[in-house]
Amino acid sequence: MSEHPRTVRHRGCTGARAVALPLVLATAAATLAYGAAPGTAAPAPVVAAPVAAAAAPAWATATADGFASVDALGQNGTYGGRDGAIVTVRTQAELERYATAAEPYVIVVAGTVTMNPVGKEIKVASDKTIVGSGTSGHIVGGGFFLGQGVHNVIIRNLTIRDAYQGVWNDKDHDFDAVQMDGAHHVWIDHNDLRNMADGLIDVRKDSTYVTVSWNRMSHNNKAFGIGWTENVLTDITIHHNWIRETEQRNPSTDNCAHAHLYNNFLEDTPGTDITSSYGNYARGGTRMVLENSYFQGFRNPVTKDATASLVQRGSVFSGTSGRNESGGTAFDPRTYYAYTLDRAADVPALLKSGAGPRGSLGTTTASGTATGTATSGTTTSGTIASGAATGTVVPVTGATTAALPAAAATTLTVAKDGTGQYRTVQAAVDAVPANNPSRVLISVKPGTYRETVKVPSNKPHVTVQGTGGSRKDTVIVFNNAAGTPKPDGSGTYGTSGSATFTVQADDFQARNLTISNDFDERANQSLAGHQAVALRTAADKVLLDGVIVEGDQDTLLLDTAAKERLGRVKVTNSYVVGNVDFIFGRATALIDRSVITLKKRWDGSSGGYVTAPSTAAGRNGILIADSTVNGDVSDRTFHLGRPWHAGGDASLDPQTTVRNTTLSAAVRTTPWTDMSGFSWKDDRFAEYRNTGPGAGSASSDRPHLTDARATAQAVDTWLGDWTPTAS
Repeated sequence: MSEHPRTVRHRGCTGARAVALPLVLATAAATLAYGAAPGTAAPAPVVAAPVAAAAAPAWATATADGFASVDALGQNGTYGGRDGAIVTVRTQAELERYATAAEPYVIVVAGTVTMNPVGKEIKVASDKTIVGSGTSGHIVGGGFFLGQGVHNVIIRNLTIRDAYQGVWNDKDHDFDAVQMDGAHHVWIDHNDLRNMADGLIDVRKDSTYVTVSWNRMSHNNKAFGIGWTENVLTDITIHHNWIRETEQRNPSTDNCAHAHLYNNFLEDTPGTDITSSYGNYARGGTRMVLENSYFQGFRNPVTKDATASLVQRGSVFSGTSGRNESGGTAFDPRTYYAYTLDRAADVPALLKSGAGPRGSLGTTTASGTATGTATSGTTTSGTIASGAATGTVVPVTGATTAALPAAAATTLTVAKDGTGQYRTVQAAVDAVPANNPSRVLISVKPGTYRETVKVPSNKPHVTVQGTGGSRKDTVIVFNNAAGTPKPDGSGTYGTSGSATFTVQADDFQARNLTISNDFDERANQSLAGHQAVALRTAADKVLLDGVIVEGDQDTLLLDTAAKERLGRVKVTNSYVVGNVDFIFGRATALIDRSVITLKKRWDGSSGGYVTAPSTAAGRNGILIADSTVNGDVSDRTFHLGRPWHAGGDASLDPQTTVRNTTLSAAVRTTPWTDMSGFSWKDDRFAEYRNTGPGAGSASSDRPHLTDARATAQAVDTWLGDWTPTAS
């Protein structure tokens, strides 16, 4: 790499989708609150006895993507405090104590920390991960400062807010959410940054090897500035950020050697007091690559100095005005790291659902017992007294090698190359003991696993989690169809039997992976039965978070164990891809904050059906909410659904409701249709407050819910008494 007077090793294995690496996993133990009262000595870190099946939580061991993943300046990527103890803090004194310490720490912020004085920026030392506990980690009235030479720092899942001093373009109060001067290898990910006195993020004075991903930045004069020297040194990746209601520096990149911006959503909402001055700005000697971003309502969305180079491709500009510039040659980001682009058209929905803090970490078990997470080589363990309130500092008693609490999760690892405990996902499932009483995490390393997988009904509480930087990195795929002959000659698989992945066990979860059926319809025209299921669920309390489920016909079968049994499924922050009846079945299912991608048929023609519910009478069916329906198909060719009366069962009462969802022009003006002699008008099909070119006003052919009925068909009530939480 001749462009830098530095030694750099490129890491080709790093993905680019941090959202798919969830911030929450059930782990070998809960996190111990280590914070001490102000003025007292910090207690010695306490960690659990190593247990073969235990693993540190993903939010503690996560590594960065983008330029922060590159090996350079003596640092091998960015992994924060993963080699240190995990500590939980609830006060400014506790946070400052561990953030400024010389040794590595994973610091979990488990409440609101209000800075005193206002504007204080804690000086973070190297080798730290600072992560919010679920959505509860708030830093109010201040932020963080990373000084010269500070490196290997991760700031994730926090809300940093409200240092604003009442002056919009404030020149007197340099109060930032995150400021770095001469730091390197920093990852800022999944935060909510807003209402600060100066900038939300300032990357200054030759700070480099920085990745900023999946953040919400809003309600500020200056969003994100980069530069402040004449040196052309900074390498930075900025991807999947939602920047809205900010006036300037969105971002401004000054003298960046390599600035890679992709899949960001810049939104200027009309009718507010905040009006954008400009969007992405390449200044000075910057070389910028801008890809597949979405600009909504911005003035001067893309600008460059005469001395800067800016290559842009694939972005969408909606309602923008003024300068939109490019020119010169820049660089190829894939020279430095691997990444995966989302379609620009999908970016708004993707970021509205996925940017900002996510998940819930939890600090104690139900009984009040809390144990530290195993870390390298340490063998002590400690217990908080039963019934102690979360956040209470209780003396640690004993130093033992006791087994983990019964509620702790077991982790099984899968890797094709033999570096895990198992080479196939099914082998790991087979290793789960029958009637296991607690969570088992099957951690699957990146790769393509061509196999069928079944989680039988006697193996509940299983989570299957891809460990790559992208949900596309870990793929479970097979190609059976309904008409595919079984190897033993006992007939064909049938629709439900064709599934690549079958879930029959309750309390199942899947995250950060792709489940696919790649049956080739074109090559199998002589075969009867082209239904080819990617994923079949026939269980209750199934959570699919941050996954891709893709196929053609009958992609996602949301079933129940029996007609009289309840089966509830939540799909969130995910993609479902297909063309004919590709979300179907009798389960009570919530498709929330996801992208439903319409796909052409094998012969290139458009046309199909999104849903085919077969709901039992008196039960909720399929609810699609706060999502997007789109795809590279012809306009007005897809129905939103049709009633599937499986086996001709007239007692069924199929239901699909689509609400608060963006519909592309692919959706027909009469979005519901009949099926197998059953009229959709005799069943339950409706919309509510959808938007986009595929939306339409209420009519007899397009029923809309009243406000009162919509209240009864809401996200928070659809699944009854089950509130899904990631485990």
